[in-house]
Amino acid sequence: MIKNLSKAKSTSKTSSTTSETLTPANYYDRWTDQSFMSATWFKKFLACEAEALAELTGKWQPVRDAKALVVGNWLHSYFESKQAHEKFKDEHPESISKRGPTKGQLKSDFKVANAMIQSLTNDHDFNLLYQGDKEVIVTGEIGGYPWKGKIDCLNLKQGYFVDLKTTADIYKVYWNPETREKESFVYAYNYPLQMAVYQELIKQQFGVTCKPYIVAVSKQDPPDKQAIDLPEYRLTNAMNQVLESQQHLQDIIKGEADPIQCGHCAYCRSTKKLESVVSADDLLID
Repeated sequence: MIKNLSKAKSTSKTSSTTSETLTPANYYDRWTDQSFMSATWFKKFLACEAEALAELTGKWQPVRDAKALVVGNWLHSYFESKQAHEKFKDEHPESISKRGPTKGQLKSDFKVANAMIQSLTNDHDFNLLYQGDKEVIVTGEIGGYPWKGKIDCLNLKQGYFVDLKTTADIYKVYWNPETREKESFVYAYNYPLQMAVYQELIKQQFGVTCKPYIVAVSKQDPPDKQAIDLPEYRLTNAMNQVLESQQHLQDIIKGEADPIQCGHCAYCRSTKKLESVVSADDLLID
């Protein structure tokens, strides 16, 4: 499929019709998360309703791996534009070592990120595929509620979009306790849900049904990389999950339903009370 793609120029249609409400400057602001559902927040609510609601309302701030987030954005900013990457580097001086024999050099994690970037930029087929408008904001309604998304690379002319994913190992096996089956990182992180939502929002905003691709690049030395296609039934199942779960989650956000605690995340541990006694036989968690 990749070899059949001809190099295409960015489409002016994308930039000229991007939502006036959301902008690159405010897209990640808290009020936009409270006004628009997104794949990120939907998956948070699926993981633990109580923690997601507490975070959304500002009552809880989860501890995240800030370095991993910055490294991931380092790669994304590079493929957005030269200006975006330079701006991102200026805003994150922590990427440069301040002492010792490596003073003035990139820290090891960012060297890995640069190796990931080089792995992709040196790939002819990737350069053919990653053509289009970058970091495109899309909005629309799904099931009667407003949604937002941000597309890494959107090619309306050829009818596809690309999402960059960084991962430790593309072929790492994950265990799904619900299905009791092994699965890849694509399904472990429910990326079909994100791609199905993006596909629907693009269709609503531009009138084009675009095929999603994931380009994954690993943090190994040297990095691995893979273009990934998503089966149609996976996208359909993901959209069905959104439609079936959304009303309940919106009721929670509106205060019309009580959130359910997963019982095991950081938020649930921090609020846990010894209100019951369990058998030692019941301590195993899938």
